[in-house]
Amino acid sequence: MTETEPSIIEHSVEKAHIWLKEIADELGVEDRQYAYRALRAVLHTLRDRLTVDVAAKLAAQLPTLIRGIYYEDWDPSRTPLPIHHVEAFLDHVVSEGRMAGDTEASVAVTAVARVLRAHVSPGEIDDVLAVLPDKFRVLIEA
Repeated sequence: MTETEPSIIEHSVEKAHIWLKEIADELGVEDRQYAYRALRAVLHTLRDRLTVDVAAKLAAQLPTLIRGIYYEDWDPSRTPLPIHHVEAFLDHVVSEGRMAGDTEASVAVTAVARVLRAHVSPGEIDDVLAVLPDKFRVLIEA
């Protein structure tokens, strides 16, 4: 008798690989570890800037494994963080993703945002944008 993984786990791993490949493609790299760091950094920074309600609704549309990455180390009592400037948002991505600076972080945000828009409903993206300062649209809508 062989043990197999439940299909939800197999499906979630497959979806995570698809997302990481798409992010790596958007970044113009083949390094999936770097794509993972970018995804995690952007998701955590975005999540921490959203209201709890919007953060949870966005999470509901993420594949199971990606949702786990999204929720990792989250303290909803500390959100939303008062990040009102693009530079501060990028600084959080730099720190979270161990990136070289704002330019690298900006490229990461754009790449992850493109993949999010490809997999999350347009209405949910609109809800996310509605709670972010207008200045952030440049990053998310690129």
